[in-house]
Amino acid sequence: MQITKENYGRLNGKQADLFTLSNDNHVTIKISSYGGIITSIETPDKNGKCENIVCGFNKPENYTSEQYLGNCPYFGALVGRFANRIAKGKFTLEGKEYTLAVNNGANALHGGIVGFDKKIWQAETFETGDKVGVKLSYTSPDMEEGFPGTLKVACTYTLNNRNELSLAYEAETDKTTIVNLTNHTYFNLTAGKENIMNHELVLTAEAITEAEDMIPTGTITPVEGTVFDFRTKKKLGRDIAALECGYDNNYVLGNDEGKLVYAGTLSEATSGRSVEVHTTQPGMQLYTGYWNPEFIIDGKKILGSYSGVAMETQHYPDSINHENFPTVILKPGEKYKETTIYKF
Repeated sequence: MQITKENYGRLNGKQADLFTLSNDNHVTIKISSYGGIITSIETPDKNGKCENIVCGFNKPENYTSEQYLGNCPYFGALVGRFANRIAKGKFTLEGKEYTLAVNNGANALHGGIVGFDKKIWQAETFETGDKVGVKLSYTSPDMEEGFPGTLKVACTYTLNNRNELSLAYEAETDKTTIVNLTNHTYFNLTAGKENIMNHELVLTAEAITEAEDMIPTGTITPVEGTVFDFRTKKKLGRDIAALECGYDNNYVLGNDEGKLVYAGTLSEATSGRSVEVHTTQPGMQLYTGYWNPEFIIDGKKILGSYSGVAMETQHYPDSINHENFPTVILKPGEKYKETTIYKF
């Protein structure tokens, strides 16, 4: 097990660092203090060849380029204060209406215009016999992007020799607020040689949150007999033609008690690679990356539509505006704690 730190350059006028976590099985994960971004995850294929299996860039300036920010697919980023959408950027809390920064049509998305994905986080590394990791911390001031309360946030990334990457989120507030944190890594188990249509997915979820224009209606809809059913393994591309922009849906994991449960597995036969997902969160946004832009980096075309699939464990979109959804309210004296584990 090993962890190293290197200078990642200046991003948004501040110094960033890049941390490399490695285990004894040739799994190597790189994480930036800018946005908590997982810039790469290298794992062996069935023949032992190690390659990067996530969408990202080698150069830090690509994350702040005009093209990237104009499309902002949130590659590998730590997302908050509130992952996913809040309808019209508005919610009422303890009798007071709050208006958020709107950045996705009429809605607020992934924490606003300058969310956690664009912040420089304070970093603290650690190393024990069987794991290495980095704890990233940030204090979000009261009313940043329109959210109430000074929020102290941390996310601890840990890699062990069981090929498990754990993301442990924590938060505390001095004023009643809402919190919903996730990581927005896109996986491509072929290391980008193909798109994700032939990836196979199984999810335990028996339902999704029904949505209109990407905003939940409040209705929980069973997946049985629909293109959204992944309870038995199937290729992402099998039914995707029925959806104009591919999958971008919140799956209901039936985990309202916050236990660490198995949520699903993504696999790809040619490479022999797979990713298991375990989480304490009640939902998972499955996004197949239809809107991912194509980039020309060093004269080479990379990424583009369906270049990766995100499995964003989180609370439901627009939860604060639906009383029947698991709560996203955090009060002073309470601790927000959620964990997601990706096992390679």
